[in-house]
Amino acid sequence: MKSIKPTYCVIFFLCVWALASCSNENIPFKKGEQSYAIGEYYQAATYYKKSYSRTSPKERDKRAVRAYKMGDCYRRINYAQKAVAAYQNAVRYNCPDSTALFYLAQQQLKIGNYKAAMQNFKLYLEKDPGSELARSGLLSCELAPQWKSNPNLYKIKKEAVFNSRRTDYSPMLVGDEADQLVFSSTRNDANGDELSGITGVKYGDLFFSRKDENGKWKQPEVIESDVNTEYDEGASCVSPDGKTMYFTRCSSDPDYPRYAEIWESARSDASWGTPKKCEISKDTLSSYAHPAISPDGKWMYFVSDMPGGVGGLDIWRVRVFDSGFGGVENLGRPVNTPGDEMFPSFRPNGDLYFSSDGHPGMGGLDILKAVPDSVRGWIVENQQFPLNSSGDDFGMTFEGLHNRGFFCSNRNDGKGWEHIFSFELPEVLQTVTGWVYEKDGYELPEGLVYMVGNDGTNEKLSVKGDGSFTKVLKPGVEYVFLGTCKGYLNVKQELTVAPSEHSEEYTLQFPLPPINVPVLIDNIFYEFDKADLTPESTEALDKLVVMMTENPNITIELSAHCDYRGNDAYNERLSQRRAESVVNYLIEHGIKKDRLTAVGYGESRPKVIRKKLTETYKFLNENDTLTEDYIKKLTEEEQEICNALNRRTEFKVLRTTYGTTLQEYNLEEEERKAQKKEDEEDEYFDF
Repeated sequence: MKSIKPTYCVIFFLCVWALASCSNENIPFKKGEQSYAIGEYYQAATYYKKSYSRTSPKERDKRAVRAYKMGDCYRRINYAQKAVAAYQNAVRYNCPDSTALFYLAQQQLKIGNYKAAMQNFKLYLEKDPGSELARSGLLSCELAPQWKSNPNLYKIKKEAVFNSRRTDYSPMLVGDEADQLVFSSTRNDANGDELSGITGVKYGDLFFSRKDENGKWKQPEVIESDVNTEYDEGASCVSPDGKTMYFTRCSSDPDYPRYAEIWESARSDASWGTPKKCEISKDTLSSYAHPAISPDGKWMYFVSDMPGGVGGLDIWRVRVFDSGFGGVENLGRPVNTPGDEMFPSFRPNGDLYFSSDGHPGMGGLDILKAVPDSVRGWIVENQQFPLNSSGDDFGMTFEGLHNRGFFCSNRNDGKGWEHIFSFELPEVLQTVTGWVYEKDGYELPEGLVYMVGNDGTNEKLSVKGDGSFTKVLKPGVEYVFLGTCKGYLNVKQELTVAPSEHSEEYTLQFPLPPINVPVLIDNIFYEFDKADLTPESTEALDKLVVMMTENPNITIELSAHCDYRGNDAYNERLSQRRAESVVNYLIEHGIKKDRLTAVGYGESRPKVIRKKLTETYKFLNENDTLTEDYIKKLTEEEQEICNALNRRTEFKVLRTTYGTTLQEYNLEEEERKAQKKEDEEDEYFDF
């Protein structure tokens, strides 16, 4: 047998080593490609890194491609420092894809290295002079240092109670008192044990925190309902009426890319019910995420990469109907850019807040405010430093009408994980809080308030479950408010807002008298054993005149009542004269006589106790009738209270069609129906 010469042995082993090396760097690269194809960027970055390290520096083309792929993954999972290093290697090895320069500059902007970013944006513009995003990035390199050296009045604080060692993002204040906070988190308490191939940490769940009796935030808890699954649950919002929650869900599939979807869950008692997917359009190959409901509840704003947009991710909106959604619209420019616009949210006054990496900014995602404009559609303004940073800043939520609340940011976090911060922008804010309720009764959550100002303001305001509403006012404007509710008379209030250097809150009351139910007239006093009105009655009587003037189509019965003491016939005559005294006062003050009927009931109609009165007089029960037999069973003090309650003056609406013929009334009804339809469409009302 011939022996193998040493020279051939060396060649043989070199060939084996070369084949092994080829295999060593190709296998992880192929795995990286597979993970990248289904959006698992964290996993893909791990494979690309292995492939890059096993590729010989002499194979410059391969190294450039692998470095570029690695940088792209790090960019997508917010590992900005690692992305910079990877893109620098891609550029160093002459990566044929010129976007390596652009992304390098973008990531350098994100870590606050404005000088290096400016140089690379300029280099990229030499290759692609028409790039709008590169020009925006170049402008950012100039503006960001200026904004940083001249901070605005935003006050920022990292809120430890909400934050974990993982990602906590997209906070949302809920509740009439903004005393609950819902947010998404990948903390260890999230469901499941599997780690995401996209981020390398657990899939996100929705958590909540609420304030205790002292106004302090409690430790967050996971929402125990079908809202959370083994998948990612992210950015959420709640409808203005608090009955529906919309949120983002990303399912996973080991073989296909995964698309974000928007789901909704209805409030069921104290928990959220089983969610269902929102069918926004028939496009099943696009992502739908980051829902936000407009303050009037008519539109859902969301983020999507569907065809027809301006850039990568755009902000869109769709009409919300009881039966579903319809009529998708792209917000267009100037809100959307060739970059990504994400995380829309609203301040209750209608201002739209969103985040973008396509507008000039500090770096990463910056928070911008968009105000509706009749000419341009929107006026967009960057919120600058310190609300914005070189990192990603997004997810605004507001505490009522105030310019304070929470947002999230990954500033100063080397792993790119977001954390929740509070913010406050001091401002002079003048507001009005009103309460719509039944006179002598409880709140009216079905009430509506029409608000008209001499500056052209004309709005219809729905009230909350407690019958209240709150609205921002403009200094120097004269307002008229009309409180309304079906089955009740209207009540009008006027308010003039004087300019002020301090925040002020005005309060208005709308006690609506019910139709066909006797209404007590408070503070009507007569001379002892006479029908003469005392001067102390003037204020209450004048309010009655105003009510009759503001409701010109009603006729009323004025009734006076006595307690059981004294002669029945005498009491009846006395009460009749007292009722006539009130009627005469109204006539003297301009109310037509044929709109008024005076009736003296004496002691024949004792008061029937309504529930509201039992809160004041604990010994009384709802529907108790204060007859003589009932009263005489009580203590002496309680008897005196009941006798005082029986001695009363009331009015009851008899008709609501005064001054109209039947034909006019029918026409008026048709006009009312037409006006109601117009109100629902336009939300305008004229006094």
